[in-house]
Amino acid sequence: SVKVFGEAEFWFSMIKVTAIIGMILIGIGVLLPFTGMAPGPGSSVSNLWNDGGFFPTGFSSALLSLQIVVFAYVGVELVGVTAGEADNPKVTLRKAINTLPFRIGLFYVGALLVILSVQGWRHYHAGQSPFVAVFQYLNIPAAAGIVNFILLTAALSSCNSGIYSTGRMVRSLAQRGDAPSGLQNLSSRHVPMLAICFSALTMGVGVLVNYLSPDKAFAYITSVSTIGIIFVWGSILVSHLVYRKRVAEGVLPASDYRLPGAPYTTVLALAFLALVVVLLFFSDDGRTAILVGAIWFVIVSLGYFVHRGDRATEVVVRH
Repeated sequence: SVKVFGEAEFWFSMIKVTAIIGMILIGIGVLLPFTGMAPGPGSSVSNLWNDGGFFPTGFSSALLSLQIVVFAYVGVELVGVTAGEADNPKVTLRKAINTLPFRIGLFYVGALLVILSVQGWRHYHAGQSPFVAVFQYLNIPAAAGIVNFILLTAALSSCNSGIYSTGRMVRSLAQRGDAPSGLQNLSSRHVPMLAICFSALTMGVGVLVNYLSPDKAFAYITSVSTIGIIFVWGSILVSHLVYRKRVAEGVLPASDYRLPGAPYTTVLALAFLALVVVLLFFSDDGRTAILVGAIWFVIVSLGYFVHRGDRATEVVVRH
C-alpha cells in the first residue's frame, strides 16, 4: 500500500540522507584548517582543479561515463506515478518536483565535490567505493561495514520504489487490456496485490544474471536499465510536446504549473538522451545494452501487436 511504501521509504531514505550529510559535514570539517580534523596535508579544495584540471583524463572520458550516470537518476520520474494516490497532488507533487534540483545538487554534486577535495582523483580506483576510501583515509573504523550497510538500505529503497511503481503500472496496463486482466484486481485493502507480486518476481531476473555472470552483472543491468529509462524519459518528453500542442490548439486546458523554458528545454532534454544513446556505441557494455535492448523491444512490440490482433479478432467474433 502507499502507506507501507511511504513508511519504508522514509526510514530507508533517512539512513541514506543521514550518512551522506554526515560524510559531507565531516569532509567540510577536514577541509577547514582550524578544525584540526585533517589526517594529512593532502586535503584541499584545490584538488578539484589541480593535477590535470576538471577533466584530467580528457573530456571524452566524462562523456562516456554518462551511460552509468544516467542510471543513477532512474526513479525521478516516479514522482508522477504517485499522483493517483496523493491527497493533494497539485501541492505535494509541485513541492516534490521543485526540490529535486536541490536534492541532486546536495547529495550527488555536493558529495562528489567533498570526496574529491578530501583526496585527489588518483586515490580512487575501479572496484573500490570512493566512500570507503574517504572513510579509511579519515581513520574511521569499520568504514567498509558502514558503507555496505548504507548501500544495502539504498538497494532496499530502490526495490521498494520499483515494486510500488511497477505494480501500479502493470495494473494500469491490465485495465487497458495490454496485460492479463487478472493483474488489475485489487485486494481487500485496495492494493494491486497480483501486480505487485509479479513485479517482485520479475526482480528475480537480476539474481539470475548475478549468478550467471557475477563480474559483469552490474554493468549489464545498469546499461540495459539505461536503455529502458531513456525510452521512458523520451516518451514522457514527447508526450509533453504533444500536450503543449494540444493546449495551443485549445483541445486541452493549460496547466498552471509549467516547465521553465519549454518547449526548448524539452527538445534539449531529448537531444541529451539521443547523445547518451550514441555514446553507448563506444563501449563494450554499451553495445551489449544496445543489442539486448533492441531484442527486448522487438519481443515487446511483437507481443503487443499479437495481443492487439487477438483482441481485435475477439471483438469481431462477439459482434
